Amino acid sequence: MQPCNENAKIETKCLHAGYTPENGGPGTIPIVLSTTYRFDSTEKVAELFDMPTEPMYSRFANPTCDAVEKKIAALEGGVGAMLTTSGQAASLLSVLNLCSAGDSILSVSTIYGGTINLFGVTLKRFGIDVIWVDPLASEAEIQAAIQPNTKVVFGETIANPALTVFDIEKFAKVAHENGIPLIVDNTFATPVLCRPIEFGADIVIHSTTKYMDGHAVQGGGVIVDSGKFDWAASGKFPDFTEPDESYHGVVYTRDFGDMAYIIKARMQLMRDFGCYPSAHSAFLLNMGLETLPVRMRQYCANALQVAKMLKTSDKIASVTYPGLPDDPYHAMAQKYLPDGTSGVISISIKGGRAAAVRFMDALQLASIEVHVADIRTCVLHPASATHRQLTEEQLAAAGIDGGLIRISVGLENVDDLISDLQQALKFV
Repeated sequence: MQPCNENAKIETKCLHAGYTPENGGPGTIPIVLSTTYRFDSTEKVAELFDMPTEPMYSRFANPTCDAVEKKIAALEGGVGAMLTTSGQAASLLSVLNLCSAGDSILSVSTIYGGTINLFGVTLKRFGIDVIWVDPLASEAEIQAAIQPNTKVVFGETIANPALTVFDIEKFAKVAHENGIPLIVDNTFATPVLCRPIEFGADIVIHSTTKYMDGHAVQGGGVIVDSGKFDWAASGKFPDFTEPDESYHGVVYTRDFGDMAYIIKARMQLMRDFGCYPSAHSAFLLNMGLETLPVRMRQYCANALQVAKMLKTSDKIASVTYPGLPDDPYHAMAQKYLPDGTSGVISISIKGGRAAAVRFMDALQLASIEVHVADIRTCVLHPASATHRQLTEEQLAAAGIDGGLIRISVGLENVDDLISDLQQALKFV
C-alpha cells in the first residue's frame, strides 16, 4: 500500500489514506473479527517471522487495524504506525522501545498527569529514571539536564491540562545534538493543527481516545515512526543495530531500514505486551478520522469564542488558552499551531473550590465527565476528581488551585454553549 501523495490535503488523507483494493476501497474497510489467519504453507509462516509484511496473529496485527495505521502514518507524515489499546500504552511502548534499566528520559514537566506518574513512578520501578525540565528551559539548560544514559526527550504539543505549547524545534535540536530521538505527544493538536515530524520530532504518539475518535466510543492510542532518525549513526541504540536474539538474529536497521523503530516496537514489544486493539475499535476510530479536519476547525472556532467570553467575566480569575492574543504561549502557538489550538480551555473561578463546584453543578448543556476532546462539551474539576486526594497545599504545589476547571469545548451551537456558561456563572 502506497500512502497518499505527500502533498495531498489533510482532508483527502483522512478520507482515503490506508484503503487498498484488498480491504474494499474507500468507505468499506471491513471489520476482520478473527484471532487467526490461515496460510498455504509452513514456509509462508516462517517467512512472516523473518519479514512481517502481513498479519499473522491478532495480538500484534489485524487487517482492519493495519488500514487505520497506514492512514494515521500518512496524516502525520511518518513511514509507519502501530495502534495500541490506550494512549498510556502508546506512551509506555514508545519509551520502552528505546530504554532499558539504567537509562533515563528527559521530559518537560507540564505533560499529562497520567504520563507523569508513568514516567516518575512506574518506569522508575523498572530502573528507568526521568529528568524533568521546564518547557521554557533554554537550550543550555536542556543540554545540562541530559545525562550520558539519557535515551529520549519527551514533550506534548499542547499540554493537558496546563495548555503550554511545546517548542518542538528547540528540543529536537538539543536531542539530535546528543544523538537521541524526540517523542512528541500530539493528542490535543492532532495532525490537522500540527505535524511535529515537520519540526524535527522523530516519534509521534496520540491517545486516539480523544480528538481522533471524537465521539467517546473507543479507547486507544497510536505510535507513529517518522523514519528519519539514524539509529546506526547515533551509536546509542545497539538493540537496533545488533542481532535480536529473541527474534532469531534480526537486525532492525539492516533488515527494515527507515522502519526499524516501528517494526521493532511491533515484533518485540507488542509481541510481549499484547496491548493491541480490536478490529471493531479500529473501525470506530476510522470513522472519527474521516471527519477530523472538519471537527478540529469547529472545536477551535467554538473554543476561541468561549475563551473570549470567559475573559470578560468578573467571576473568573484567569483563562488559559493559547489561542488568545494575551496568552503567554500565544506566540509559540502562532508558530506551531497557526490554524488553532484545540478546544480545551483551563479557567480558574474566583472563590476557590466551593465556587467552582457551584458553577459546574449549575451547568445544563455541558457535562461533568472524566474525559476530554469529545464532540460534546465536558468539564472537569481536578481538585474534586483526579487530584481529590491532595491537600490545598499540595494542589498549589502542583499548579492546581481549588477554582481550576478544565473545559473541553464541543461542537454544540456556540451561542447555546455560551448561554449555558453564563447562566452557570451566576451561581458563583
